[in-house]
Amino acid sequence: MELPQVKVAVEELCFSLFQRPLHPELFHIYSSRHVKTSTYEAYIWVTGCTHVVSVFRDGQCLTELISGPGQDLPERGLIERFRFRGPKSHKCTLSKNVSYITDFQVERMSPNLYRQSYKDLQKFGSKRGLFISFPQLSTGDLEPFCYIDYEARDKELHVHTFAAYPDQITMVKTQSLFDLAG
Repeated sequence: MELPQVKVAVEELCFSLFQRPLHPELFHIYSSRHVKTSTYEAYIWVTGCTHVVSVFRDGQCLTELISGPGQDLPERGLIERFRFRGPKSHKCTLSKNVSYITDFQVERMSPNLYRQSYKDLQKFGSKRGLFISFPQLSTGDLEPFCYIDYEARDKELHVHTFAAYPDQITMVKTQSLFDLAG
C-alpha cells in the first residue's frame, strides 16, 4: 500500500470546493463509503489524512476536498480554495436545491490529548464512520489518522472529519452540511 503524505505543514493543506465530481484516479483512496437516499447520492473517500466528499442531486454535484501540497487538481468547476490558517466558515448556495456550509479549525494539542483523541475516535470509528490510521508513519508513539463521521438524512448530509498530524501534534477538524432540501 502506498503511504500517504502526513509530514506536511498543516498550513499547507488546502480546502477546495468544486461544482463537479473529481476523478478517483487523482487520489489514493484508503477507504470509502457510498451513501444513497431518495434525494441524493454521495461518495466519501479517505485519501490519507485528507478526504473527498462528493454529493450528487438532480444532475448537480458538489465536492469538498482537503488536499496536501502538490496535489494536482483541476481548475474547472472550482468554487473556492483556501489554506488552513485559523478557524474559518464558508457558505455556498449552488441552486435552490443544493446549499453547503462548512466550519473548520486547526487544534494544536498536548501529546496526552492527542493520544486520548486517537483512542476516542478509534472507538467511535469501530461503530460508525471511517477510521484509518497509519502506524508505519508514527512520530514516537503518536500515529497519524483520519476519522470521518457522517449522518445521512433524507435531505441532508452531515460530515465531521478529524485528521491528525503527529509530527505537529495537530488535528484539523471540519464540520460540513450538504443541504439538499429544495
